[in-house]
Amino acid sequence: MRVALFLTCVNDTLYPDTGRAVVKLLTRLGVEVDFPMAQTCCGQAHYNTGYRHEAEPLARHFAEVFGPYEAIVTPSGSCGAMVRELYPRMGARARAEGRGESLAATLAPVVPRTYELTEFLVDVLGVTDVGAYYPHTVTYHPTCHGLRGLGLGDRPRRLLEAVKGLELVELPGAEECCGFGGTFALKNADVSAAMGADKVRNAESTGAEVLCAADNSCLMHIGGTMGRLRSGMRPVHIAEILASTEEEPLA
Repeated sequence: MRVALFLTCVNDTLYPDTGRAVVKLLTRLGVEVDFPMAQTCCGQAHYNTGYRHEAEPLARHFAEVFGPYEAIVTPSGSCGAMVRELYPRMGARARAEGRGESLAATLAPVVPRTYELTEFLVDVLGVTDVGAYYPHTVTYHPTCHGLRGLGLGDRPRRLLEAVKGLELVELPGAEECCGFGGTFALKNADVSAAMGADKVRNAESTGAEVLCAADNSCLMHIGGTMGRLRSGMRPVHIAEILASTEEEPLA
């Protein structure tokens, strides 16, 4: 199977190791992974901040770049939700504004072929045991877009439970937002910081070494809060855990 890796802006700029982990993991599972060099922002930041028309050229570009692939895999619930949930809304809005079917027709093919990493592994490849090894105590935070937007459900947990050496412990208040929310963290800094502190305190109460999530934007916010609170925990993307093996362990 030949798939395209949609890395996303945050990962490309700040967390390239997550992208490398996705390639390592999928290649180990027999998947051919391409990285289209023409990929750019999917338009989420623009759309969510109210610049909806300005997001349309980015969405069209996404569809052009990723259109030829059987599947588009992203290690980001928020960007995955942008394509799956909001691209159809963009097309419908253009239609309602009397601008015809062009946008909807351009975006429609990539919508059902875009997968967040854990749902691609479980739903498309049909695996939960990916041969990973990670001898640490881990607690899992289900990010808002993955939980409520994509409906990832227990897919990430099932993958983590199958990792050799990993002890998974429950996170109190797991379904509560960490406080990031993109520009929400800038516009409502005090509220965002308080929510982040609550998330970190709950995570620390588990005694886990690692807080895991499937979206680095949320982990960036949580990790920053951990640093300010001098927490002994560390944030790790699920792709890096799943890519870790006994032969090539993640530190």
